Amino acid sequence: MKIKILIIVLFSIIVSCKQAVKETDIENLNGYWEIEKVILPDGEDKEYKANETFDFFELKDKSGIRKKGMQQFDGTFLTNDVSENFVIEFNEGKSYINYQTDFAKWKEEILLLNKEKLVVKNKNDLEYHYKRPTFFTKK
Repeated sequence: MKIKILIIVLFSIIVSCKQAVKETDIENLNGYWEIEKVILPDGEDKEYKANETFDFFELKDKSGIRKKGMQQFDGTFLTNDVSENFVIEFNEGKSYINYQTDFAKWKEEILLLNKEKLVVKNKNDLEYHYKRPTFFTKK
């Protein structure tokens, strides 16, 4: 009986320690992000050693756009006119990015967001881990 109570208490502590993304954290979404890895539903990691493209988020209030960008050798960025509109949603202690284009709608749960890390999970249980990129600069 004591073991069951101990397990319940420990489980409650672990669950309650999970940090939810707060509204004040959302401003950290702005800027460039580089995919680091994807964790598949079976737990397997797919590592990304080098990336040519970066995701760029521009957020104002709770809505914004996401674009893909490529850094050029002169330090500038090349983007196309394709962008995905999104709205941030907070619901039952969780936060989501709701995307919409002319062709589709989808949502990703934000699991972690700070100045250096972004982790989102989609409806297929794919977990995308991003980091802030290190850019090369023109000398």
